[in-house]
Amino acid sequence: MIQQQRVPAFVSQRTQKTFRASVVTIDSPDELPIRWPQFLLLFAVLPLFGEVFHYLKVLPPMWALSKAFPILTLPLCFFAMKDGPAPRGSRQILLSLLYLFLVPSFTAVFAFQQNFFLGLTAQVKLLPILYFFSVTGFLRLLKPTSSEIAKGFLYWGLVLFVVLILLWIFVPQSVYEVLHKAGDAPMFSHDSRGNRIRMPFLFGTIGIFYCFRRFFAEKKVWWLLGTIAGFAAVMGLIRMRAAVLGLSMVFAINTLRFSKPKTRILILALLPFAAAALLSVPYVASTFDTGSQAGFDIRRGTIEGAIAFLGNDPLRWLIGVGTITPLDPMGLIRYFNHSFFLADITWLGITFEFGLIGAVLLLMIPVRGLWESRYVRDSRQGAFLGSLQDYLIYSILISTGYPLTMAPGEFAMILAIMVHESARYGANDPRFRYP
Repeated sequence: MIQQQRVPAFVSQRTQKTFRASVVTIDSPDELPIRWPQFLLLFAVLPLFGEVFHYLKVLPPMWALSKAFPILTLPLCFFAMKDGPAPRGSRQILLSLLYLFLVPSFTAVFAFQQNFFLGLTAQVKLLPILYFFSVTGFLRLLKPTSSEIAKGFLYWGLVLFVVLILLWIFVPQSVYEVLHKAGDAPMFSHDSRGNRIRMPFLFGTIGIFYCFRRFFAEKKVWWLLGTIAGFAAVMGLIRMRAAVLGLSMVFAINTLRFSKPKTRILILALLPFAAAALLSVPYVASTFDTGSQAGFDIRRGTIEGAIAFLGNDPLRWLIGVGTITPLDPMGLIRYFNHSFFLADITWLGITFEFGLIGAVLLLMIPVRGLWESRYVRDSRQGAFLGSLQDYLIYSILISTGYPLTMAPGEFAMILAIMVHESARYGANDPRFRYP
């Protein structure tokens, strides 16, 4: 009997069959062909889940539909339990919603002598957090492929980019508002930054991050051109300071993450020069301007008024004091004798209304999304899921200038997609877990 010769381990590993991880990108070869009925339905509802029309009063029907959509999609929540247990994160979202709705409405009874049920109407802005359940139910009901979800997001990003360019070309100068009521944010305005178009750019921003990741993965120039074009549109047409700085910071983070160790040293050396070049743009530099010309004097008055109102009472700082119902035309001006908008003071405004506990609960929603996307670690894999991860990081970074309460449905939708993809493939499946 001939003794079987032992095969070295490295030889056996080379002869074993291997498989290529399915990359969740727009052109993933491992996905099935697009199913047009399902895709078109998904494409139709994505901007509503993403709150694209939530502040576009220039489109009254879509604006009204966006405001009502969290309630209209409530029946989809029942499908969140379909074909499996409740999605991960359900307990966190439910407890957060209960606190954020009930506690501020209760504290406002004592702080502002406001009826409890009127206080509940002040929290309508948080209803889109329910999209975590309705989006999960919709995905379980429709069963779209990863490629269909990615294409839905990225095609919408392309559509919004084209619409933004067309508006810039064809909208006459007379449409841009120079003077508008305090608290209003018209779609077309002209101020010290020049002409601005307030275009909701969730899908466009995700598309920019997607192009950036694909460029690092493939080193193809058209992905770099897509990144530059998207960034130029945000910087030159939307002119939102927080967005420009947020995009730049995420670019810097990902460049360091995806570069070789020796290249990182060079990048770190160049970062101060890149930051100086960015801050040489006057309206970007005005982010740090504390003068009256930048409007900081109004914000300073709001900060001082909020801190004085919270006072030295630890309980007020811990659980907040709520706010006035939007049904009251005077709002908080009644108590502070000047334009007083909590959104202007971002995290302090959130603490004023919901307390430090509420602020942490709100922050933990995008943080939970980052936790669910923790397997996306490589620039060469998961470009779409990675771009969703980038958007959550971007949102946290700009939350000092653009509060999380402005569009909580964005985080809820992204979290639902992350949980759905992870649960569908499993944490150890190569299509979701990346080494």
